[in-house]
Amino acid sequence: MNYNSSKMAQPTSGDPLTDMLRGLRLDGVDYGRCVLGEPWAVSFPAQKAARFHFIGPQGCWLFSPAKEWIELSVGDALLIPRGDAHVLASAPGVPPLPIGRYTIEPVCENIYDVSNECGGPKTLLFCGSMHFNLDGSHPLLDMMPNLMQAHKLMANAPGIRHLLDAMAGEVTMDRVGSGGILARLADVLAATIIRSWVENGCGDATGWIAAVRNPDIGKVLATIHLQPDRDWSVEALARMMGASRSAFAQRFATVVGETP
Repeated sequence: MNYNSSKMAQPTSGDPLTDMLRGLRLDGVDYGRCVLGEPWAVSFPAQKAARFHFIGPQGCWLFSPAKEWIELSVGDALLIPRGDAHVLASAPGVPPLPIGRYTIEPVCENIYDVSNECGGPKTLLFCGSMHFNLDGSHPLLDMMPNLMQAHKLMANAPGIRHLLDAMAGEVTMDRVGSGGILARLADVLAATIIRSWVENGCGDATGWIAAVRNPDIGKVLATIHLQPDRDWSVEALARMMGASRSAFAQRFATVVGETP
């Protein structure tokens, strides 16, 4: 097993979920405030960094990584954790142009204004690319869905609503410094989306990520995660869980889907 995400151990909180997420950071690569007149369609190529989109007035459509059209409501936010290729459009069927073909003007470091020349009703978006500070082999990345929508998590995570409202205010007013504020809000919102997904059952995910919800196995995984360079033995992990070697191995395999 390779759960390497950090070379330095950190203190545990006693809460496996908190310990798993403590090391999760999203480092912004670049951001764009998009003002697009209809009709428009933007294609985003596959990349290693995650993609984030906030949907302002007018709403729009997503041609998702799963190759289906999804209507997006005003004030929603999306996270595409593995940066899969996708399209945002004013309506299905509009021929897409790569993001690089739009007018892009720098505002400040890593923040840009993106626009087109179409004269129809304007759609406002705030888009960003973000790197997770996790090792590429970390199971959290593999087990995330290819698309996360903030609106689908709000019922059990009311804090998301406040972040979305704050982003809506900044993206529509275009005040001095709004680009930097939007970038920071995007980072926080993306991390909150991931946390809410984990806290609310991880969708259909099984294996490692599902084990976070198990207090005994979750504690073991959190400790491995925080001390990746230690040569862990099954016996030591069993003692941590307070079980025999055989009972621990059986429980671990049942919850995680692989042997310890």
